[in-house]
Amino acid sequence: MTNPVDTLPIYESMALISEQMLTAARDANWELLSVLENRSSEYLAQLKRQAAGGDIEQQIDNSDDALRARKVAIIKKILADDRDIRNLTEPRLTELSDLIKNNKNERKLVRAYGANQEG
Repeated sequence: MTNPVDTLPIYESMALISEQMLTAARDANWELLSVLENRSSEYLAQLKRQAAGGDIEQQIDNSDDALRARKVAIIKKILADDRDIRNLTEPRLTELSDLIKNNKNERKLVRAYGANQEG
C-alpha cells in the first residue's frame, strides 16, 4: 500500500500545472495549454492507477485531518482553475467549430457547383 503522503506531491503537481494551464488560457497560448493538459493527464493516470489498487481510499481513511484538508484544498483549487479554463476556452472552441462548419459548407458548395467555374 502507498503511504498517504505519497499522493500529496501528485496533487500538488497537478495544482501547479492547472495554474500554468490557466495562465496559458488567459494568454491564448493554445499550444502550451495542450502540452500542459497532456502532462496533467499523466498525473491523473497515476492517481487512477492508485485508486484501482484501492490505495487512495485507504489513504483517505488513514490520513490525518491536516493532510486530508490539504488535499481537499488542492482539489478545490484544481476544480476552480478548470472552471476558469473552460470559461476561457469555450468561446475559442465555438469559434473553431464555426470555422470547421463554414469550411465543410464551402466544400459542399464547390462539389455542388463545380470547382472549375470561373467567376
